[in-house]
Amino acid sequence: MTITKLRPGAGKPRRSQVPVGESLCEHCTAKCCQYFALPIDVPDSRRDFDFIRWYLLHDRASVFVDGGDWYLLVHTTCKHLQADNRCGIYETRPQICRDYTTDNCEYEDDWVYEKYFESPEQIAEYCDARFGPDSGQGFRSPRPTALPLA
Repeated sequence: MTITKLRPGAGKPRRSQVPVGESLCEHCTAKCCQYFALPIDVPDSRRDFDFIRWYLLHDRASVFVDGGDWYLLVHTTCKHLQADNRCGIYETRPQICRDYTTDNCEYEDDWVYEKYFESPEQIAEYCDARFGPDSGQGFRSPRPTALPLA
């Protein structure tokens, strides 16, 4: 099967349509260079969930669960990713980049996580569902007092 380079905006071929020996990176949007994920301890207490809540209070952070493992996901683009989605320091790139392969990469963009949290409210609700409502202050601000009726 032969495939010609696609026009911009024409979409990209499925993984199975890319000829053997040709790099998926030729057709990709460099998703792998636009975030990083770090494993975090599996939360097992309200205090652990409060730490995750703190992560989610930061811009461009989310948390996901995959295979029972929890990860902090930071949505940020590598400083050396060029406009054509190529690495600007390819010859001197870090070892983690050298070790990365396209064998199981997210090329198809159809990845689904077991759990995905993007806001502190989502993690608070999950924590409440797991442990029951918090008898103390908890994650949320106290409910404002009602205004007197006139």
